[in-house]
Amino acid sequence: MPHFKFKAKKSSGETYSAERDAQDRYELYRMIKEGGDEILTATEKREGRFHMKLSGVSIGGKVKAIEKVNFARNLGSMLDAGLPLSRALSVLERQSRNKKFKEVLTGVMSDINKGTTFAEALGKYPKVFAAIFLSMVHAGEQSGTLADSLKAVGVQLDRAYALERRIKGALIYPAVIICVMIIIAILMFVFVVPTLMKTFTELNVELPLPTRVVLGISNIIQHQGIWVLLAVIVIGFVLTTLARKPAGKKVVHSLVLKIPLIGLLVQEVNTARTSRTLSSLLNAGVNVLESVTITAEVIQNVHFRDVLIRASEAIKKGKPMSDVFGENIKLYPVFFSEMMKRQVKRQRCFSELQNITKRMLSKRPRTCRRSSNLSSWS
Repeated sequence: MPHFKFKAKKSSGETYSAERDAQDRYELYRMIKEGGDEILTATEKREGRFHMKLSGVSIGGKVKAIEKVNFARNLGSMLDAGLPLSRALSVLERQSRNKKFKEVLTGVMSDINKGTTFAEALGKYPKVFAAIFLSMVHAGEQSGTLADSLKAVGVQLDRAYALERRIKGALIYPAVIICVMIIIAILMFVFVVPTLMKTFTELNVELPLPTRVVLGISNIIQHQGIWVLLAVIVIGFVLTTLARKPAGKKVVHSLVLKIPLIGLLVQEVNTARTSRTLSSLLNAGVNVLESVTITAEVIQNVHFRDVLIRASEAIKKGKPMSDVFGENIKLYPVFFSEMMKRQVKRQRCFSELQNITKRMLSKRPRTCRRSSNLSSWS
């Protein structure tokens, strides 16, 4: 149980310092107030630097996706059951085992008690709550359907989390096979090829070019292995640095889209993520322009993001955004723009986007299974 060191004031005006165990700050304030005193300051007593480091490792220094999913769903359920927002947040804060998330929820409750809206309070923690989370909460507050909006956010985050896990699962097996192949190749260059080199030298015959190349690579790895390793590290560092810049991202993301099966998977994933995010935002009451802008922030591939940015610019000019998608059929499938053209009003657009999401989600498992068999090509 947390241990607090606090300074309080008695009803007579006398101040004193003391220490006490409590579940959280609110429990401490309540206990002292019941005794007729008022807390002036309170700090949680730490148990040393080493304990803090171990604690940070055990509970994590960031808020995981699954924690945000549970937060949105549980908060929506409690609000739907009639609990006040501050009370529901207090329950979730005490229930959380993540130190970072507890601090965030404590700050959110403090801001709400000062009169700040829920969306504004969450907005102070952009690294925890994404733009789509904030927009749907804001729309829910404005329309009086905060509980429904939070449940929708929970569903959206849960699907995104499941999608991320599925993609990682589909790529783990090929990645392991490729790593094993590289290790086997290195071992062959170091141990097997030198033995063959002695045999070829004794034969004293002219070798074909491919054989001479293999023997040369083996010779370099044997005698200049450290320099080769350093060169690989430096090149990897340089490429990683360049890939993080805007121009480098475009090149990397373009190459990814051209990889067999992987490129198809990326296209389906980004199309499904676009349609699902747009449908969630529109269903929550967010206007079309803001929905497209937020969706562009959610999409990670820069080429798909550029399409959405151009779509938002088209909306500002009064043009249909379906034309922009239709001009980029190499990224978004043809049926995506065709179904978008059928929209007559927002509700119709929302239903069409739901249909697109269902179609892409039904295709993705097959693509994931096919991508997990990439190693069979070798």
